Amino acid sequence: MNFIEPRIMGILNVTPDSFYSGSRTMLESDVSARVRQMISDGADIIDVGGYSSRPHAEEISEQEERTRLKIALKIIRSEFPETVISVDTFRSGIARFAVDEFGVQIINDISAGLLDMHMMKTVGSLGVAYVIMHMKGTPATMQHSPQYQDVVRELLLFFGERITMALNEGVKDIIVDPGFGFGKSLEDNYTLLRELKLFEVLGFPILVGISRKSMIYKPLELSPTEALNGTSALHALALNNRAKILRVHDVKEAKQIIKLSQLYSGSGT
Repeated sequence: MNFIEPRIMGILNVTPDSFYSGSRTMLESDVSARVRQMISDGADIIDVGGYSSRPHAEEISEQEERTRLKIALKIIRSEFPETVISVDTFRSGIARFAVDEFGVQIINDISAGLLDMHMMKTVGSLGVAYVIMHMKGTPATMQHSPQYQDVVRELLLFFGERITMALNEGVKDIIVDPGFGFGKSLEDNYTLLRELKLFEVLGFPILVGISRKSMIYKPLELSPTEALNGTSALHALALNNRAKILRVHDVKEAKQIIKLSQLYSGSGT
């Protein structure tokens, strides 16, 4: 998949505890309906997660994660066989299972290989694309007063190291995710969004996952359910600052933002 034009990654959470209740799809009928709707609305990629990474999320076993994912992946591959699928996991065993059994094309790792020492080698051997995300700490600790001297500089150094390691392990297709909300203060998140284009120096597409997050709803004194308007506003800013993939709950609205952003930049038709 090329990223000359911005792409939309639609979120499919097969978990009972994701921070945004509207993204939780545990029943088979709900999975089918949500995927069909996202594809109809213009999703380029479906990102399936079986392990919630929200702050203080409950830990689950690898077997439970595998069971949750298997239900969703089986439905997608059966009903929507041409769909590009990403699996959101930090476990190399889950990555191999998803690729070997369901032909998943992207592994989306919130830990950049730091929570499983075998992940990068596994992804390299599987020959699939790899989303390298920055997270300070773990989901359980990441929002315990995270601090940086220079958040942009520290993330650029982090990505330089992790990308080099991934390339050495045979990973060829890399996507960079600054990890908005993963061990960042409100000010850090907006600094990263404002300086996003600096991450182009890494030479890989930039993914932005800010949909309905607390960096939007908390300053506006809203709930995640009420955060669509703010999400759309920040998506427009992210696209203007060189984001190539938007990871979203609301595909139709993201598609509209991309269209208008292209018209604004002169690249639309």
